[in-house]
Amino acid sequence: MEVVWAVGQLGAVWVAVVFGLIVLPSALGVSLGISQAYMWVLVKTLEWATIRLQKGAKKPQLQMPRTPTANGIIERDETPMEKEIALLHRADFEFSHIFYFCRKGFEAIVEDEVTQRFSSEELLSWNLLTRTNVNFHYISLRLTVVWVIGVIVRYCFLLPLRFTLAAIGITSMIVGTTAVGQLPNGSVKNYLSEVVHLTCSRILVRALSGTIHYHNKENRPRKGGICVANHTSPIDAIILTNDGCYAMVGQVHGGLMGVIQRATVKACPHVWFERSEIKDRHLVTKRLREHVADKSKLPILIFPEGTCINNTSVMMFKKGSFEIGGTIYPVAIKYDPQFGDAFWNSSKYNIVSYLLRIMTSWAIVCNVWYLPPMVRKEDEDAVQFANRVRSAIARQGGLTELPWDGGLKRAKVKDTFKEEQQKNYSKMLVRNGSIG
Repeated sequence: MEVVWAVGQLGAVWVAVVFGLIVLPSALGVSLGISQAYMWVLVKTLEWATIRLQKGAKKPQLQMPRTPTANGIIERDETPMEKEIALLHRADFEFSHIFYFCRKGFEAIVEDEVTQRFSSEELLSWNLLTRTNVNFHYISLRLTVVWVIGVIVRYCFLLPLRFTLAAIGITSMIVGTTAVGQLPNGSVKNYLSEVVHLTCSRILVRALSGTIHYHNKENRPRKGGICVANHTSPIDAIILTNDGCYAMVGQVHGGLMGVIQRATVKACPHVWFERSEIKDRHLVTKRLREHVADKSKLPILIFPEGTCINNTSVMMFKKGSFEIGGTIYPVAIKYDPQFGDAFWNSSKYNIVSYLLRIMTSWAIVCNVWYLPPMVRKEDEDAVQFANRVRSAIARQGGLTELPWDGGLKRAKVKDTFKEEQQKNYSKMLVRNGSIG
């Protein structure tokens, strides 16, 4: 009994400290400076580790990659294919010319520009996390000691703390939105709903040790509009709702996520679709247009890529979000991978494994840029408008712009697209006099 009583007392003290030092300041939107102090110590520690790593790394395989996006397996020629073919085929066609296409094919197989966007971003320096293929912590005794201390801190202190905060945030979200949902529709209900969403989002951001820098807040999405952003992680929504409220769009889920969806939709006009409904493109467009037409409703939050990309690129935006009409508010999100990998490789990790990796990282640090609102031009179709918005997000976030569909993460390339590329190759050959 004494052991049970002692554990209970310890648990009560733990919860009281968490509420007093983290939850309450988060709810009030104030900071006690604990996060800033933690980040300062963390940055200094990582800088020291980088210096020790550079001094102790004598083997070639321990050198850091030169760029954060390339695997360095092959060395590419950046000359456009049209120009290369023009230089290659100044004379009549020779059988050896096919080796050019063989080389391009081998390059695409070994290291193409699409599939590498679905794997974690390469780091310029080691961040003292265990998720690496090289045992950097064996370089020196001091580095090993610091690494071991880091493992103890992350798993024995940060993980329980973050789990406690996440439980408090999720429980508060369910209870708060359910209570607000019982009120009659009106300005009071809308105000309380926004307070609950903002408060719980702030608690959940603290559960990730989140440090978020918001830029150009004068461009924040307004009611009756559509907010579109690049997609790296499921926590993108929490990052954005920490600074403002949105109406979410998505498929109805079961389990804990389903409980949260059913509770939040009572207080806020989120747009949830059944599995059979989300396949009906016209029904989805109709419901979204009805939402946007009501200028009193919160802006819709949409991730047009449809899947998570690894924080280095922006892939093709699906045109459906840009056919609805209304004002588009682009948002660029860029995470700092030095403190933790926010990318969710859903084809490799389930949501539980992903959350465990997030909870045991040092912190989640990111920049959010609100871009000026954009509207569709008269001579612009939905695809052109989507590409223009994507380009603006890529430029602001320092991301690579790729025309590929993010669906390639799980699906094969369509035959029609292959045929289109084959036609482009044949046109280049004919235009450069290689045929005929």
